[in-house]
Amino acid sequence: MRSTRTVLASTASAVLSVGATTALAAPAAVAPGTTPQAVCGSGHRTVNSAPVGSLGTVYPTYNSANGENCVATIRDNPGPAVDMSARVYVPGTEEGADDYGRYTSYAGPVYVSGRARCVDRGGHIGNVHVQVHGSDCGALEEHRVTFTR
Repeated sequence: MRSTRTVLASTASAVLSVGATTALAAPAAVAPGTTPQAVCGSGHRTVNSAPVGSLGTVYPTYNSANGENCVATIRDNPGPAVDMSARVYVPGTEEGADDYGRYTSYAGPVYVSGRARCVDRGGHIGNVHVQVHGSDCGALEEHRVTFTR
């Protein structure tokens, strides 16, 4: 009887250890509230998006009340900090902003005034970069470039 309890206790302990290890190894979900609107602020609506490979997405948002453009790069699976960026520029001007660093969930937000103006935007996660030129220019077609370094 004593050996049966020892085997059962050892088996239960092993199952609990495997379960705990599996729970800790599971990929992290997107942090609650990590949406383009949560990152950029109230009044911003997502106007489109550009995937950063399979790692996440660059989201441009626009606030029609104040003409403000915002960009955030959000990872699909937050985890240990990695190199990330978010950037937005108004072509032909000195106006723009960028955020570069090591982040666990998102880069940005970055803002530029852009009422009735085209914007260039982009970002990266790890070694995958995306650039979008001529975004939000009405009838003009935007140009996207995705590359790895």
